[in-house]
Formats: sequence, structure tokens, C-alpha cells
Amino acid sequence: MATYRDPADISFMLDECVTWAVVGLSTHEERPAYRVARVLQRHGKRVVPVHPSAPVVLGEQGFATLAEIPFPVDVVDVFRRSEAAGQYADEAVAIGAKGVWFQLGVVDDAAYARTTAAGLRMVMDACPKIEWQRRGAVI
Repeated sequence: MATYRDPADISFMLDECVTWAVVGLSTHEERPAYRVARVLQRHGKRVVPVHPSAPVVLGEQGFATLAEIPFPVDVVDVFRRSEAAGQYADEAVAIGAKGVWFQLGVVDDAAYARTTAAGLRMVMDACPKIEWQRRGAVI
């Protein structure tokens, strides 16, 4: 398994991290970000929408940027294309997050190197919903 899907990092984020900022989360229920955010909530996570229009999603107030979130964030979960995702990894470092999660198909080796060098855990090309299903959790 690739280092960017280290089981220890996945377990750390799923089991120990509570507040997840979800970049790209909007009110569009058919989108993967919405479906994954709903699963995060079902597993006891606080979901913080990060979207330019800062909508309220799943009962949580959104913010236009990570820097605007006025409380600590454990994980920054990124639903953006690979070429745009790296900036959010850098912003996660800047806000003091504990981890960064890039969703399925999102890979940025340079962002991975920068983020892990800064001491954060990082997972790429993976989905928390699928990881919980692998563990036998009911979704």
C-alpha cells in the first residue's frame, strides 16, 4: 500500500480526530462531498463546510476559507482536483490542523511532502466512507 494511504494515518484521523473541515462542501446533496460529510456526522464528527459561498450545510455554518474558521480543526478533507488541492494542504498547516485527507483520485506528491514535513498526517486518494466500510461499519 502506498505511504499516502498508511493505515495508521487513516486510523488516527477516523478514530481520534473530531472536527473535519470539508473543502468543497455545499448544499448539493447529490455530490460526493455532501454524502461523505453526512457519513462523517453519523460517526460523531463535527463537519465544517468550507466553500466560497459559506453556506450552512448539514446544520453547520460554513466558512469561505480555512483561515476564517474561529476554532481548531483536526482534519482538512479536500474535495478539489489534484492541481488545486495543494493550496488547502498548505492552509491546513497554517491553521494548525492535525491531518489532511485528499479524496479519491486526488494526489499531489509535492503537497504530501510539504504537509508531512510540517508534522501533519496526510492521506491521499482515499475516502473515509469507504475506509469505514472496510472496517465493517454500517454506513
